Amino acid sequence: MTEPERRAAELATLLNRYNREYYQLDAPSVPDAEYDRLLRELEALETAHPELKAPDSPSLRVGAAPLAAFDSVRHDTPMLSLSNLFSDMEASSFATRHAELIAFDERIRRELGIHTASYAVMPKFDGLAVSLIYRDGLLVQGATRGDGSSGENVSENIRTIRSIPLRLNTPTPPALLEVRGEVLMFKQDFERLNSEQLARGDKAFVNPRNAAAGSLRQLDARITARRHLSFFAYAIAQLDGAAWPDSHQHEIDYLQSLGIPAVPPERRPVLSGVEALAGYYEAMIAQRASLPYDIDGVVYKVDSRAQQDTLGFVSRAPRFAVAHKFPAEEALTTVEAIDVQVGRTGALTPVARLAPVFVGGVTVTNATLHNEDEVRRKDVRVGDTVYVRRAGDVIPEVVSVVLAQRPQQASADADLFSPASTPRYPPWSLPAACPVCGSHVVREAGESIARCAGGFACQAQRMQAIRHFAGRRMMDIEGLGEKHIDNLVDLGYVHRVADLYRLTLADLLEMKRRADARDNTPDEAESALAQLAIGQSADLLAAPLDKTPTRWAENLLSGIAASRQPPLARLLFALGIRHVGESTAKTLADYLGTLETVRHAPAALLAALPDIGAVVAASIADFFAEANNEHAIDDLLAAGVTPADEHAPSPELAELLSPARLLARLAIPRLTEIRASQLVQQVNSLEALAALDRRSVIALALPAEVVNALADYLDQPRARAQLQALAAQVAGLLQQLPAQAQDTKALAGQSFVLTGTLPTLSRDEARALIEAAGGKVSGSVSKKTHYVVAGEAAGSKLEKAVALGVTILDEAALRVLLG
Repeated sequence: MTEPERRAAELATLLNRYNREYYQLDAPSVPDAEYDRLLRELEALETAHPELKAPDSPSLRVGAAPLAAFDSVRHDTPMLSLSNLFSDMEASSFATRHAELIAFDERIRRELGIHTASYAVMPKFDGLAVSLIYRDGLLVQGATRGDGSSGENVSENIRTIRSIPLRLNTPTPPALLEVRGEVLMFKQDFERLNSEQLARGDKAFVNPRNAAAGSLRQLDARITARRHLSFFAYAIAQLDGAAWPDSHQHEIDYLQSLGIPAVPPERRPVLSGVEALAGYYEAMIAQRASLPYDIDGVVYKVDSRAQQDTLGFVSRAPRFAVAHKFPAEEALTTVEAIDVQVGRTGALTPVARLAPVFVGGVTVTNATLHNEDEVRRKDVRVGDTVYVRRAGDVIPEVVSVVLAQRPQQASADADLFSPASTPRYPPWSLPAACPVCGSHVVREAGESIARCAGGFACQAQRMQAIRHFAGRRMMDIEGLGEKHIDNLVDLGYVHRVADLYRLTLADLLEMKRRADARDNTPDEAESALAQLAIGQSADLLAAPLDKTPTRWAENLLSGIAASRQPPLARLLFALGIRHVGESTAKTLADYLGTLETVRHAPAALLAALPDIGAVVAASIADFFAEANNEHAIDDLLAAGVTPADEHAPSPELAELLSPARLLARLAIPRLTEIRASQLVQQVNSLEALAALDRRSVIALALPAEVVNALADYLDQPRARAQLQALAAQVAGLLQQLPAQAQDTKALAGQSFVLTGTLPTLSRDEARALIEAAGGKVSGSVSKKTHYVVAGEAAGSKLEKAVALGVTILDEAALRVLLG
């Protein structure tokens, strides 16, 4: 894959994800400015390399597919978005500052063959685009934009917005009118809503845009009615039975005459020339904070409908209109502290605690510093005066430090003639221990994110860790869904995964009662708990299944009990060790045989196993070396969780754990496997090597750079002791091997790839059969693949297998091979 191909694929993946977060989940993870930057980069790549433009490129999309909770509505006229312009407001000259606006106007005039173009101008609302359809004057449908081609039918919710007329205010309505506009929430309504949310103990909304989007897409229209949404129309999409206005200006006037709220007074008369457009843009920036609603730019649209028709559309936007986006707002404040937040996956994020500052329409007291590298690059310290940007009007971040205002203190060697000083506060550094659980912090080579090594022993990670632990491919605890996990953790019944195995019926019923009281839900467990407390549980259990309020709890306890003796591979996968998936967990279980052996295996031994590299091996060893994880696993074993299929180590270890192979995995510079073999010919054991002094090591018949690196390694503290311990562990494992290393499994050493849908076997069932017969299932086809098992609708994997000459099997042939 070429660099442009790789980057285009990466951008497409990011943009599709951000599209879904923004349009479907109402929970954007990046500011609009970042999304716009990535989209512009992808468009530039596709312009330079047209062959990279895929049929599903994000540059062709407007949003994302509608949610399944609402009926889907197809838009007869697609709801397109607008292309964006940006201005560099720090540039000194007008031509540089508004270069993109000048280029837009020049293109419009050139394509129309006119000297001066006239534009309708208006604010760009920060809300949710919708379509309203009126038939014979009556509102019959309201829909969201969705992916531009189809959206969600939110008619009942639209009808609760009081500013939208249910019937047009005219005695002669058109037969069909489709109106495009924006649903939004005024700032005062947003503040009132958040006050009510907080008073009820609910989570506050981030901004008016998210509040409006979430309110319009409530399944219960009564909730929408209480949220005080507003609407402004900005265009007509369809019109039958009336003359279509000849300009955008007249379009807005016509909508207002029908009683439909259209673009508000901030809309100006038609303007001509880039100077007038730029003046309007800068005036709206100045007015932005004082407006009663949020805007994130302004819109310019060629006013003449005939000229609009001449200019037409590109794939994702009209050519006659453009959005001129505002720059992110910035302000100065001081850093009072730098804290570290631990995320649900263990990622550590430095956060600047700021003196409160009003920026982007809100008071900001915290700002992300992203990661350790960013803090060092910007050299952010406590006490610094910093520029804070509310990027995209959503996520506050520290942009830069004003070094001239950094607090200083007099230096010890200052004198009257050279008053030296040094910064009062030292550079920030990443803590060595997790601020939540005290486990050590790990940052792998090549990664920008540091993580807590505490895993499921860390309180900050426990909810995510328990969800993973209970999953279908892990411990497969039936009945333990996210809601129960959240309540068990939030209400203090489960602190570590081992606590799951100590839960009682009374615990679960009490948890449900407390959760229902917190959520104002009618309590089914109240009477059951009371009866249980007075010894009536036997009668309760004898009640019909559909009338027993404790049945869910009994089923959950049964599901937990059924998971007490999992296969070792599932247990290892359930622990949530970084980089350890199903395949790696199975390798560990198959080759090492017991949990105790895996727990005490050093990284070099682990790296000698098939398909386990140095990074994965280090991650596994690091996980089990962390004291908090050791305690958590001991606690789990004490709670009665034991692997059901532990066995002696694999006979193949005799070859895998050769001294040369182990030495090559000790991360000693220059000591490749070839050099390690040459070393073992002169020093035939790990113990013997550990006993050599530096002079004897230097005298070995190996290249100078190899023996020097080896001598330096052995001079490190505890290196010789670790080498001796590795030798002892390997010797102990080899003593446990079966007397005869015979492998009678039918598919031993064979590699398989599954593709398509098989007639009777699921993908998991086929994998289990192959692995039980000694085979290995891979996710990709290569020259090393022995067989590809292909079912219906097999795709590119089958094509690649044919090209490489790999043997193709159907399900019947696979069963024959399995015997």
